[in-house]
Amino acid sequence: MLKRICVFCGSSSGTREIYVQSAQEVGRLLAQRGIELVYGGGKIGLMGAVADACLAAGGRVTGVIPQLLKDKEVAHNGLTDLFVVQTMHERKALMADLADAFLALPGGYGTWDELCEVLTWSQIGIQRKASAILNVNGYYDPLLAMADHAVSEGFLRDIHRELLLTDTEPARLLDRMEVYTVPIVDKWMDRTNR
Repeated sequence: MLKRICVFCGSSSGTREIYVQSAQEVGRLLAQRGIELVYGGGKIGLMGAVADACLAAGGRVTGVIPQLLKDKEVAHNGLTDLFVVQTMHERKALMADLADAFLALPGGYGTWDELCEVLTWSQIGIQRKASAILNVNGYYDPLLAMADHAVSEGFLRDIHRELLLTDTEPARLLDRMEVYTVPIVDKWMDRTNR
């Protein structure tokens, strides 16, 4: 059973209300299921929406934020726990250590970076934790198409493509994450069988 899920998401709210609504739904669901939210520690955008909804529903929320961003006054001050680190690398490492699984909501470069890093860690066997995308309003369709294209062009193995769970329904995706077992990938370095 998952005790903590790290949510990667934007510090912006996006252009459509559905993005904020979905982040709030995820926050509420985590609280209802007794799963602690681990996230980037911000109070703005989807980050603030998921944290506020989780807290309002009685959930626990742990934030991890670099000093640079805390100094810009974007840190959420009402969290259960807030860790302040020095670098973005430390932030990602601590969030990964704290979490049992990873869930990406819509976001930009930072969200994609965090998601791709944990997927890479699973691909090379550093970790065996579920990684998932909540594909709100088709936001991640181009990224998922790119992953499929990488398989067809020989840059990504099928088994590595399967490391990324995706769904459009938050509750169903959380159900899948709870039972998903990341496969052990052998011979990942074999250049003839990527």
